[in-house]
Parts: sequence; C-alpha cells; structure tokens
Amino acid sequence: MPNSHVTEETPQSPTTVDEPGHADAEREERGERNELAARLARAEDLHRRALADLDNLRKRTAGEVERRVQASRESQLREWLEALDSVERALAMTPEGPVQAGLRSVLEQMDAILVRNDVRRVGEPGERFDPERHEAVAVRESEEVPDRTVVDVARSGFAVGDHVLRPAQVVVSRRPEPEA
Repeated sequence: MPNSHVTEETPQSPTTVDEPGHADAEREERGERNELAARLARAEDLHRRALADLDNLRKRTAGEVERRVQASRESQLREWLEALDSVERALAMTPEGPVQAGLRSVLEQMDAILVRNDVRRVGEPGERFDPERHEAVAVRESEEVPDRTVVDVARSGFAVGDHVLRPAQVVVSRRPEPEA
C-alpha cells in the first residue's frame, strides 16, 4: 500500500471538572439557565396578573352593563307611569259611561304590564308614613288614626322589589295640638 497512511484517531478523553475551560462553560450554562428560569417566572407572574386583570375587567364590565340596563329599564318604567297617571286623571274627570269603561279597560291593561315587569304600587291609606316610600304633599289633623299615618293617596307610588321607582304622594295624619 503505497503512501497510504492510516491515522488512528485517539479517543479524546472527556473534559473533566479539573479543566479550567469546562468549569467556566458550566458556570455560564448554569447562569443562563438561572436567567431563563427567572425570565420564565416573571413571564408566568405577568400572565397570572393579566388573567386576574382580565377577570376583574369582565366583572366590572358585567356590573356596569347591568347598572345601565337597570337604569334604562327604570327610565322607561317612569315614562310608562306618566302615561298611567294621565289615564287615571282622565278617569277621575270622565262621567260614568262608555268612555270611562274604556279608560278603565286601558288602565287595567297598563297595570297588568306593570305586574309583568314586577312593578307594584306603594302607598295605601292606613300605612305608616315612610319617607323612603312616601312624599307628604299635605297634612291632615285627625284623632281617628295614629299620628304619621297615610290617610289619602294623591298619586300612587311604584317600586320594583325594594327599590322605589317613584314615591307615593300622600296626605299624612297629625294629631291635633292640644288647646291651651
């Protein structure tokens, strides 16, 4: 075999810890891993915070939408109450006859719509005066009923659940002052 020279590769021995270059490379690699682990931890923390912020935003938005829907609903119901008041005034001014019967029918339909919307009347004679539910438009001296009792309703009030849409305008009793 002319000029064929076979070289034998000698296996290189694995780098040992004693070699200075290997220790530096291992420290550098460990440092990179630590830095990557810290960056990953920060990214995971930011991700958790972003999810929490998104959840809070959804809750706030849902609450705001609910408040706006409720405010719009109450506004429409108050306008409906104005129409109902007009029908009640027309009934009070109309003599008995077919027109009054027709107005009563319309009023019954309007009341049924309010009931379907969970709206109920507040302010009945005999109730104890409550400034949250009643607006006193007059005071009448009376010995027949207890002091601060509703004796007459000038305009009905309405509530949805415990929330008063419009307080009732009422006449309230007051005990007569003792004569001196």
